[in-house]
Amino acid sequence: MIVIKLGGSVITDKRTEGKIRKRIIDRLVREIKKSGEKFSIVHGAGSFGHIPAERYQLHRGLRDKSQLEGFHLTHHSVRLLNGEVMKALLKHRIPSVSISPLCFIEMKNGRIESIDLSKFDRALSNGLTPVSFGDVVFDSKRGFSICSGDDIVLHLALHFKPDKVVFIMDEDGIFDRDPKRYRNARFLKDVRVDELPSAEENSYIDVTGGMRKKIDIIKRIANNGIDVFVVNGNKIGRVYGVLTGRKVKRTRVIGC
Repeated sequence: MIVIKLGGSVITDKRTEGKIRKRIIDRLVREIKKSGEKFSIVHGAGSFGHIPAERYQLHRGLRDKSQLEGFHLTHHSVRLLNGEVMKALLKHRIPSVSISPLCFIEMKNGRIESIDLSKFDRALSNGLTPVSFGDVVFDSKRGFSICSGDDIVLHLALHFKPDKVVFIMDEDGIFDRDPKRYRNARFLKDVRVDELPSAEENSYIDVTGGMRKKIDIIKRIANNGIDVFVVNGNKIGRVYGVLTGRKVKRTRVIGC
């Protein structure tokens, strides 16, 4: 089994609120289907979640009643995006079930306090592909917090011990620094955990922590003996290549 993260930066235009990239989603799902593997899928919120969440400062928790509208809007928006992902899965005949984080995650002070993955177990045992996503969830101290898709990927990886974890992003892989800001950024092809750049050396930032948090999560997964791949979903065939073990441009973080 493989755990896949469909990055919000790939399946949406993160600069424009609510702008979905349907053709990209369709192609990625087609590549996933073609690989013939068994999956658990998590997708990011992209512009459907990050922009309204930032506008209403949801990452700070419930501080003002006006944020309740933001909670409603953000949750509704990510469900709309999830619906589009589910449509693509159905089109390509991948029987799936959507599992909302609100149903299985409780947070405390912005960290996951409890998580129940039994529905994922049942979905897979029944031949269904479980699909979840980044969203706002209830928080016992703050009222609510943002749970990123990456948080969910981490827990799925630790629970299922998959053959590999694949992060599909809008970059070729991991660099030693942000390639969008530094032209001399060095691409990392096959690396050990201790060769990854520190969180302070990365600067993709959004309300869910951006690349800094992703690097930390990738390290935690790889430290549990699971290979992690980071691949550019905008490049045709690369996701299929990573899923099937072909030679394509990507970063592999070697599990140890």
